[in-house]
Amino acid sequence: MNHIGDAIIRIGPALVIVMVVLAAIAVTVNVTASSGHGRDTVVAVIRAVVQLAALAAILAVVIGTLWASSLFVGVMALAAAWTSAGRITRDTGPGASGRRWPPLRSCALCLLPVAVPTIVVVLAIVAVGVLPATGIAIIPTAGIMFGGAMNTASLAGRHAHDELRSRYGEVEAALSLGFGLRDARLEVVRPAAATALIPGLDQTRSVGLVTIPGAFVGMVLGGASTTAAAIMQLFVLVALLAVSAIAVLTTTELVSRGYLDTV
Repeated sequence: MNHIGDAIIRIGPALVIVMVVLAAIAVTVNVTASSGHGRDTVVAVIRAVVQLAALAAILAVVIGTLWASSLFVGVMALAAAWTSAGRITRDTGPGASGRRWPPLRSCALCLLPVAVPTIVVVLAIVAVGVLPATGIAIIPTAGIMFGGAMNTASLAGRHAHDELRSRYGEVEAALSLGFGLRDARLEVVRPAAATALIPGLDQTRSVGLVTIPGAFVGMVLGGASTTAAAIMQLFVLVALLAVSAIAVLTTTELVSRGYLDTV
C-alpha cells in the first residue's frame, strides 16, 4: 500500500465488505421503491468492477504510446455514443417494446453530440500546447469530457422524448398549421432538453463550496501545488460546460428532426 492510497481510502477486506453492503443497499432500495432500476444497479456494479480491472491492465500497456492511447480514446468515444444512444432511443413509455440494444444508426448519430465535441476540444488544446501530446494527459482529459457529454446528451434526449409524449397534441396542432417536423417539435423539445445542463452548471457554481472534484484531489495527492490543481480543475469544469452545451444543442436538433426517435 502506498501513502497516496492510504490518504484516500484504506484498501483491504473491510473495504470490500463496505462496497458490497453499499451496493446491496442501492439494489434493495431501488427494488423496494419500484424504481425499475434494481437490475440495472446490479449490472452497473458488476460492469464497473470488470471494466475498471480491465482499464488498469490496458492503461498500463497503452498509456506510454501516443498511437495506442489515441486508439483507446476512439474506443471510449464509441462506448460513450453507444450508451447515450441506448438511453435516448429506448422507449420506456406505455406500450414500450422493451428493446435494450440501440440501432447502429442511432449509435453513429450519437457520435455527433457525445464524441465529436470532445475530440475537437482535445485536438485543439493539444495543438496550442496546453495539453501535452501524451497518453497520460490525453486519456483522462478525454475520458472526463466524454463522460460529461454522454451524460448530458442522454439526459437531454430522455427529457426531450418525455416532453414530446406529454405534449403530443401541441406538436400535432403545429403540424396541422403547416409547421415542419423540426419546427413543430423544437419548441417542445428545447426547454426540456436544456435542463440537462443544470447538473454541470451546479457543479461548476458549487465547486470548492459543496464539492472538491477528483481531478483537484488527484493532483494534490500526486504532489502538485494546490494552485496548479485548482487551475487544472477550472479547465476541466469549463471544458465540460463547453462540450455539454454542444451536446445539448446537437441532441436537441437530432431529436427535433426525428433522427433519434425511440424504438
